[in-house]
Amino acid sequence: MRWLEYIAFLVVVLGLARPAGVYLAHVCEREHTFADRVFSPIESMLYRVLGVDPALEMSARVYIFCFVAFGFFNTILLFLILAFQRWLPGGPADAYLTTPMTADLAANTAVSFATTTTWQAYGGENTLRYLAQTVGLTAQNFLAGAAGLAAGFAFIRGFARQRSGAIGNFWVDMIRSLLRVLLPVALAGSLVLVWQGVPLNMSAYTSVHTLEGRPQVIAQGPVAALEFIKNLGTNGGGFFNANGAHPYANPTPLTNFLGLLAIAVLPASLMITLGHVTRRPRAGWTLLGVMVVLFLAGLFVCDWAETAPAAQLAGMHISGGNMEGKEVRFGPGSSILTAVVTSNTSTGSYNSMHDSYQPMSVLVLLVNMLLGEVIFGGLGAGVYSMVMAALLAVFLGGLMVGRTPEYLGKKIGSTETRWIVLYALLTPAVVLLLTGIAVATNSGTAGLVTNSGPRGFTELLFAYASCMANNGQTMAGLNANSPFYNITTAIAMMVGRFGSAGLALALAGRLAGERRRAVTVGTLPSDTPAFAVRVFSTIILLGALSFTPALALGPIVEFVQR
Repeated sequence: MRWLEYIAFLVVVLGLARPAGVYLAHVCEREHTFADRVFSPIESMLYRVLGVDPALEMSARVYIFCFVAFGFFNTILLFLILAFQRWLPGGPADAYLTTPMTADLAANTAVSFATTTTWQAYGGENTLRYLAQTVGLTAQNFLAGAAGLAAGFAFIRGFARQRSGAIGNFWVDMIRSLLRVLLPVALAGSLVLVWQGVPLNMSAYTSVHTLEGRPQVIAQGPVAALEFIKNLGTNGGGFFNANGAHPYANPTPLTNFLGLLAIAVLPASLMITLGHVTRRPRAGWTLLGVMVVLFLAGLFVCDWAETAPAAQLAGMHISGGNMEGKEVRFGPGSSILTAVVTSNTSTGSYNSMHDSYQPMSVLVLLVNMLLGEVIFGGLGAGVYSMVMAALLAVFLGGLMVGRTPEYLGKKIGSTETRWIVLYALLTPAVVLLLTGIAVATNSGTAGLVTNSGPRGFTELLFAYASCMANNGQTMAGLNANSPFYNITTAIAMMVGRFGSAGLALALAGRLAGERRRAVTVGTLPSDTPAFAVRVFSTIILLGALSFTPALALGPIVEFVQR
């Protein structure tokens, strides 16, 4: 039954990839869509109000500036909302807000949601007011997701255009992504969640008595407003501390399955968008195929690790796999699938506690994030992360056969190669440096309140890998609400968002100015199984060279010890 669910999920994602990818291509290229009659007047009004000239296009430098400035503006705005949330009207009552919103926590949370990371060093139900959740966090899920999709569109144009000094208009791309993609799909998805029992209210928390006679407080709130867009915008932060494991946030297997589709379909579809816009559809399908193979490899290992009888339970006559930290209503199948899907993308909306997973399962989740969003990935980030890996494979292939590297008709010269190498080294440089600082300082090790040794090291590495990948999920054994972690994780989140996108867009701007070369007998094909194998091998080799020593100190040695 588990593998039937896995196969069904993959079939639906691949089935929706082409129509969704073609639609995104129309949105990217400002072509006619069925939604023009509804959204074109709203777009025109927003352009007038914001003073945007839709006919004016931007160079890569200006586009990057607008992307970063928009992110920093949203960060400051959200910081102010969080810092002064005590004075916002509405619930919940002050008595339930037991976690103080300190300046460093507010800054970390603001950076987190403005970068689509949604790393949460707090519990939503005991920290935030309803208006802070909706006006602050939910709004950022829309805006940051639309900005990421806009960056993906601009990156694709770098390969599609030739002899052009522009890669689009950030404000136009962001508004079109928001109106024509995120808002309508999120509205429909949120209505389904309400139908399935997800609350959407501003009611006070409910006090009840359990069957044992003990008092219990049940949190309420506008949960459905946040829960679908957190997945669709590849954000991931939950309304509740338990995230997707909470029965109000994710009550049924149907809501769980739809949430996973919301996470994966758009990032997967952007590979089809790449092929459609560049007029090389097979190239897009080739890269999507690499993603699928990597996804299945991780899913297979994680399923094996979590469903095999645990060594710790040997001799206790307990059958079955590891159910610790998993919700019974989802079982091992939906829990494993969710863990793999959320670690593949920038969406850490887990429905089980990953600190309870077996070492090899944790290794899979870690590797998925450390590879840099090449498996589906986030909105926008997924397409340029995978293409960057493909460009590195093209360069290495060109070196081996003595040919000038080309991809989608664009020459990859020495300058372009420098951008690609910088992009490839960014994740290991940030993650390993910050993990080393955390391990070597008292402020860092103070966060290890549950585990030490290899498991504790894994928790530190997991945290920074998650933040750098703009993923946001964490292992519960790390107490990250301290000035040290609020500052260092914010650094990783900002570099993962703005550093990676800046390098990708700078490369796109350079490629847009080049002439597209015709395919000749000397051109290395980029749409064949052999090329897919080369890209796959490059991703694995780069990840192994960068992270094997760190992984050997964490989940690998823990697996060997058990």
